[in-house]
Amino acid sequence: MERYDAQAIEEKWQGVWEEAHAFEVWNDPIEPKSYVLEMLPYPSGTLHMGHMLVYTIGDVVTRFRSRRGMHVLHPQGFDAFGLPAENAAISGGGHPRQMTDRNIASITRSMRRVGWAYDWTRLVATHEPEYYRWQQWQFLRFLERGLAYRRAAPVKWCPNDQTVLANEQVRDGRCERCGAEVESRLMEQWFFRITDYAQALLDDLDTVDWPESIKARQRNWIGRSEGAEILFRIEELDEDVAVFTTRPDTLYGATFFVLAPEHELVPRIDSEEVREYVRRASVKKTADRAAATDKTGVFTGLHALNPVNGERLPVYVADYVLTDYGTGAIMAVPAHDQRDFDFAAAFALPVRQVVRRADGEVDGSAAYVEHTEGEVLVNSGEFDGLLAPEGGRGIVEKLAAGGRGRFAINYRLRDWGFSRQRYWGCPIPIVYCDPCGVVPVPDDQLPVVLPEIEDYKPKGVPPLAQATDWVNVACPSCGGAARRETETMDTFVDSSWYFLRYCDARNDSEPFGRGAVDYWSPVDLYIGGVDHATVHMIYARFWVKVLNDLGMLGFREPFAQFFSNGWVTLGNVKMSKRAGNVVGPDDFVARYGADACRLNILFLGPADEDMEWTETSVEAMRRFVRRLWSVVGDVAEQAPAGEPENGPLARKAHWAITKVTDDVGRRFAFNTAIAAIMELVNGLSHDRAGRDARLAAETAVSLIQPYAPHVAEELWARLGHERLWEAPWPVADPAMLEVETVEVVVQVNGRIRDRLHVSPGTAEDELVALARASERVQEYLDGSEAPRTIVVPGKLVNFVV
Repeated sequence: MERYDAQAIEEKWQGVWEEAHAFEVWNDPIEPKSYVLEMLPYPSGTLHMGHMLVYTIGDVVTRFRSRRGMHVLHPQGFDAFGLPAENAAISGGGHPRQMTDRNIASITRSMRRVGWAYDWTRLVATHEPEYYRWQQWQFLRFLERGLAYRRAAPVKWCPNDQTVLANEQVRDGRCERCGAEVESRLMEQWFFRITDYAQALLDDLDTVDWPESIKARQRNWIGRSEGAEILFRIEELDEDVAVFTTRPDTLYGATFFVLAPEHELVPRIDSEEVREYVRRASVKKTADRAAATDKTGVFTGLHALNPVNGERLPVYVADYVLTDYGTGAIMAVPAHDQRDFDFAAAFALPVRQVVRRADGEVDGSAAYVEHTEGEVLVNSGEFDGLLAPEGGRGIVEKLAAGGRGRFAINYRLRDWGFSRQRYWGCPIPIVYCDPCGVVPVPDDQLPVVLPEIEDYKPKGVPPLAQATDWVNVACPSCGGAARRETETMDTFVDSSWYFLRYCDARNDSEPFGRGAVDYWSPVDLYIGGVDHATVHMIYARFWVKVLNDLGMLGFREPFAQFFSNGWVTLGNVKMSKRAGNVVGPDDFVARYGADACRLNILFLGPADEDMEWTETSVEAMRRFVRRLWSVVGDVAEQAPAGEPENGPLARKAHWAITKVTDDVGRRFAFNTAIAAIMELVNGLSHDRAGRDARLAAETAVSLIQPYAPHVAEELWARLGHERLWEAPWPVADPAMLEVETVEVVVQVNGRIRDRLHVSPGTAEDELVALARASERVQEYLDGSEAPRTIVVPGKLVNFVV
């Protein structure tokens, strides 16, 4: 048989698939259906091996399910807006659209060259007006429902570049681009009211088939806590400030009061010392602030009245208090909170214990934070002596009667700030009119198309403000002079509904048809990295719930099942453009062939665990593909046609069918499935002309097709068949899975001394007798009767002497 030419064979079969429209599907409601989807890529350059892993997983599942009789939707698209393209344009790399389109074309060529089975007729790119027109339309529906609103919120500001910075653009408190020290500013921003759906987001996690670790991440991100909301009066500002606490039983122990640097009242504090502290504190990363052991802060000169006893508490601004939880203000109880205790120690503030163990023992060197059975309140006025839970309830009830407190549920989740002071994003369809205020752009004027501009550098205002001809428009309400919104939407908005658009990608009269989206959705299998398990997937879940409430679709969760792939590493560092350790598939596909690369990426290890990339493994997989080519080619030429004789090789083929079907279909254990096929090919290599060889060869080729579809199609044709991608998945014959003998291990005191081959149904007493009769075992028993014998039928006999 001629030498295997990967390039020629892969090009041939990719042409055949394209001509046959092999992977295009219609919206006809054929059952069973399966919607398989990987997280869409950002077209910031080229693909890397992390993409190779994710998209090959999806492709294997797609081809497997299709051949098992499912109507499979497997689309692809591009998350095309975003900061990298804009930054590259600022650096002189050309217009963001030109760069994005160029990268999309390049990545699409790479995807086609690998042979992934996508329905390219449904391709979506989020920067196209045909897509973001319907995103703007949905935003207006959210606005009508009161789920989109505008308010002031703190941002990170570069005074040199005159621009808002994303978190990833701040390095050690300085602007990544120019090195200037970053400041905090309050700016008007757009928000989605995702907190209205916090409880639903928690409850519905019980309805999806996701790894428990992913559900735990989301539950932690949403962060439900039960407690009380208490109102403290800031005397000097004549303002009530709400505090959420899970420990109302400790209210009498509050000795000071703390505001987060981002709290809305802080800008009203007329203190240069406070302003300087806020400037320095607010550019720190949240995780660093939360983990800091050295507590910092500044006294504001203000005082808060504790509503439970009227005590005046000094008010501090300190960065260990975060707006990510509660209200951004705390009553500080140093005797019962370690962070408060550390702050009190640093600032010489009083510590007052109000909860005591039942035995009365107190360690004053640290905060008493753990709950113990029978603990009681002390130094708590009329509540002294009550059990802590009972006293806490009584304190809240007393405050509620006076309008100063209530039982409450708090969520860590915050409303989603989605507006960005950037150019390369979806325009927000709003105009501002002095007489009319905030005016939505009418539906028949959508899309609001992103205008062309020459300078993408911010100059104290968003880049879109430069496009004055675009900005200045007539008010849709009164016809007077108005101004367009110059901020754009966060790219997380783009990715919160793209999977719905795939269902009806060419619909030009609505975002998607109800029939199409309800047929395909929810996504049956969503594949992606754990790093997107919180923000992106929570936002997508919120989006779907809102659309469900609007009557636009008939389901509440977007992703029925989620598979979290591991990271591909190089030098034990996650492969990424940011890390600068990217290895792309193009060169390896050109050198080794797509099939070898596809097999290799899934053979490196379990797909849900991290795996180290090595070139040597690709070479090894190419050798396996060539061996498969040679062995099956010999079978095609030498093995007789006709019925197999159902010998050991046939049994091995049926075993492989069972193993691969379970590994791919249920366990997502893609590497062990490949190992099983290799084992079958190895057995076949020793009997290429036997009566069972053709069955084994056809089985090996059929099973490897989801992984290596090009060589599989070619070999399938040489075995006398056609269109393997449409052929039914093989089914094992149960009779061929029955074994004639099983191996039973014989041990003495837990150490292996012999192995027996017996019938599967051999009785326990017979197993013991056969094991005792073994000469090798008798040497260790030395004629003695074992006082104890352990038997595992069909597997083990262990004599304990």
